[in-house]
Amino acid sequence: MFKKMKLAGIFAIGISAHGNAQTAVSTGAYTFSIVKENAVGSIENQCQTGTCWSFATVSFLEAEVLRKGGKPVDLSEMYNVRITYPLKADAYVRYQGKQQFGPGGLSHDVLRVVAEHGMVPQSAYSGMKTGITEHNHGGLDALLESTVKTVLDKKLNEEGAAWKNSVEGILDAEIGAVPSSFEFNGKKFTPAQFRDELKINASDYVSISSFTHHPYYSPFVLEVPDNWAKGSFYNVPLQDLERITENALDNGYTIAWDADVSEKGFSYLQGVAVLPASMPKKDEWWTIIHPESTPTAVSRQDAFDRFETTDDHLMHITGKSKDQQGNTYYITKNSWGATNPFKGYLHVSKNYYLMKTVGIVVHKDAIPLEIRTKLGLK
Repeated sequence: MFKKMKLAGIFAIGISAHGNAQTAVSTGAYTFSIVKENAVGSIENQCQTGTCWSFATVSFLEAEVLRKGGKPVDLSEMYNVRITYPLKADAYVRYQGKQQFGPGGLSHDVLRVVAEHGMVPQSAYSGMKTGITEHNHGGLDALLESTVKTVLDKKLNEEGAAWKNSVEGILDAEIGAVPSSFEFNGKKFTPAQFRDELKINASDYVSISSFTHHPYYSPFVLEVPDNWAKGSFYNVPLQDLERITENALDNGYTIAWDADVSEKGFSYLQGVAVLPASMPKKDEWWTIIHPESTPTAVSRQDAFDRFETTDDHLMHITGKSKDQQGNTYYITKNSWGATNPFKGYLHVSKNYYLMKTVGIVVHKDAIPLEIRTKLGLK
């Protein structure tokens, strides 16, 4: 889920660690003005890991704490990774290796951890050994994959659950044992107590997508490899996905966003994602504002069915902007550090978002009442 973009950046805008935009600055084709910005935490860096699902969702939950009136808090991303990997290993073995095993996941994996275990601050669980300052899971992922494949090859599961101790031991050695309690601001908490202190209720959050191969306003299991947990999404028409997004951002909510970032119109280094109606020339990609195509339910479905739209990366949508022509963009917080011209943020055109969204997670109250009623949400 980590893809490096190769285009050089030519834009600049200031966005603070807590999502407060400074004066927009334009260089090249695009000048963005801020329409709506919602409070968020600081930019993080997933480094050499495939754990964007945890980084994006943790960023989303940090914003939820702020929205609810809480103080800024830096939550641990690796706590969710540490809890989730043994669950993935168990599922892989139970499905006899017939599903993906790896670092990827979706937002509902974090929400499951929140519901069943709780939350911890970064200060209580960094997921890094002493002296290490950047995450690198290359060795960890390879070792865990080798372990679960060995379980199946040698039929170790037939001898009981002892093989699971090997998974736990690897994780403890590489990223640390899970804390049962910790101190934060002079007070002792368990993970469940800390979750309750932050007033986060996992059942308040809803996964939503929009495809035509399932009935609208009903839940379905999204068919992407990283949905190892077989989590359900509510299916809505494309116009409702747009309404939910606009209603959420306009009313102070943010959005955890699962998207395809493999298109040429998506450039982290430019800080822009667009959906050109025709393929620009090589030297025109970022020197002019391109007319964009308008997504439809048919074009979305066709791209998904042909694997042109794929489950690549999770990010955090925090606000809205417009370019100088009045086109709408969604301000998007990434987890690749503050290394692009927008200090880790991107401006994603509404057309790109509507075409390339795989799924989103929002607070249920961010959904317009009419749609919420159709979904049967209270």
